[in-house]
Amino acid sequence: MAPMVIKAASFKGLFFMISSTLIMLKITLFFITYIPSTSKMMIHDHDHDDHDHDLFAMKPSSDQSKVVFNHDHILTHGQYDDYVRILKDDVERPLVNDDMLGVNGVSSERDGGQVVTANISHVLVVHEGGKPAAKDSIPSKVKPSNAKEVYHDKDNFLDNYKQMNKTMKIYIYPHDKTDPFANVLLPASGSPGGNYASESYFKIALSMSHFVTPDPSEADLFFLPFSIASMRHDKRIGTGGIKDFIKDYISSISHKYPYWNRTGGADHFYVACHSIGRTAMEKAPEVRINAIQAVCSSSYFLQGYSAHKDVSIPQIWPRPGVRPTRHPSKRETLAFYAGAMNSRVREFLVQTWINDTEIRVHQNRLKTSYSESLLGSKFCLHAKGFEVNTARVGDAIYYGCVPVILADHYELPFADILNWNDFAVVISTQDIPFLKRILKKTVDSDEYLKLHTNVLKVQKHFQWHKKPVDFDTFNMVMFELWLRRSSVRIHLFN
Repeated sequence: MAPMVIKAASFKGLFFMISSTLIMLKITLFFITYIPSTSKMMIHDHDHDDHDHDLFAMKPSSDQSKVVFNHDHILTHGQYDDYVRILKDDVERPLVNDDMLGVNGVSSERDGGQVVTANISHVLVVHEGGKPAAKDSIPSKVKPSNAKEVYHDKDNFLDNYKQMNKTMKIYIYPHDKTDPFANVLLPASGSPGGNYASESYFKIALSMSHFVTPDPSEADLFFLPFSIASMRHDKRIGTGGIKDFIKDYISSISHKYPYWNRTGGADHFYVACHSIGRTAMEKAPEVRINAIQAVCSSSYFLQGYSAHKDVSIPQIWPRPGVRPTRHPSKRETLAFYAGAMNSRVREFLVQTWINDTEIRVHQNRLKTSYSESLLGSKFCLHAKGFEVNTARVGDAIYYGCVPVILADHYELPFADILNWNDFAVVISTQDIPFLKRILKKTVDSDEYLKLHTNVLKVQKHFQWHKKPVDFDTFNMVMFELWLRRSSVRIHLFN
């Protein structure tokens, strides 16, 4: 009997070992296949929670499974102006979603008071793996084959923009013309100029806008009206005295008014375009940490700028008069750059392409017309100098030249609203040696024509006016501030 018992036990042990092995294989397979997919679901759910707050509403969701339509017809020049009229007339526009699809693949939306029916037969149905779906299969992803949008979410932007226009209120700390530093605290007179004019234009436009309220109890935000650029040129202050001036100013308003102390300055903001604005708060750290900084030098790699709390504004030269235009077919130069050699990025760019005939780079000021070079080029290169920002991005857009961004860690202006990849080429500085290959591929694939068309669409967002105009730079900055306003309303009590 003993041998039989040993054989039975051996058989049971062998069976147990095989079963255990199969179970372990199933568990391993489960972790390999299921865990990554659920982790993506968890990440998406987390992102979705963030998107519920209007601060992140403009960011594209990681979930691309929604049906997307081509709305390029909305952004033609004539109909874009219609949208301004729609906003002013308080016409509500429903969001386009899956529920609006008809059984025949037709969607409708209200555009300028007219019902527009759009057949979506042009969309390309693809599975998650990127392969075309079978004719009768249920698509896991639907993409328009020719969609090219300059906004992350245009409907959301327009709805929020209208709400901002109705309700946004800014309280400006009052100062009299007799104030010894009125030149620093009040809007500039005349027509501001130079690289840092954005700072002055914002203050002028705000003072003339309907957003200003004399009643601090209804204010969403409080504006700190000091001008970094003006302080630089004031001999009583100068570059070395800016930090002390701001420290004293915050101390003054915190003692004279109760508004700063309620939030530690979290519902306050200031605007500065000169790069010194980034370090001007070193003696007033509460401003840098708590207040909203609307600055041109918006590098999230360096200390002092906090993405999503702070605002990136464009550095734009004021250019009155009619904007020049040139057809893409008349732009014979592939890419253009000119500027001082004040960074390694610029030195690398010039050293790499100085002898090229298609990419024209210059290490000094041009002897020929700068505007003609911008008009005659398909792409205009923005290479960082001392700071990530220069006026070259605004220059390129003004002259209808597709911007090429060669500035790592640059929080691009209006990035919460605009999809920069649809009207600009963003390249890592490490890829400068491959610049020609990238740009020529863009031209050969007809992608350039789409980018150029979209540059024309965003031009009005990169222009200042003394008296604000819908969707101009001032209103775009205001919208970024609107996204960052406090979600908890604080009321004053007498």
